[in-house]
Amino acid sequence: MILKNITEAKAELSALIDAVAKGEQVIIGKAGVPVAKLIPFRGAASTRVPGSMRGKIIVAPDFDALPADIAAAFGADT
Repeated sequence: MILKNITEAKAELSALIDAVAKGEQVIIGKAGVPVAKLIPFRGAASTRVPGSMRGKIIVAPDFDALPADIAAAFGADT
């Protein structure tokens, strides 16, 4: 693990990026307190497909109905 303060990291950014590419963990600190971590870029996440869970999720018929005791606790009329 490599620990650098901000000033050092600015001066050595290219070398730190090379180290990350080789598997090193780089922590950047400010006034001795870690504030950032350099990690390798793994690429974009896969694209989400709308409706991919259709037919696999069931919503109960009484989903919107509030039980009487909870409705009373909120001051709602049932």
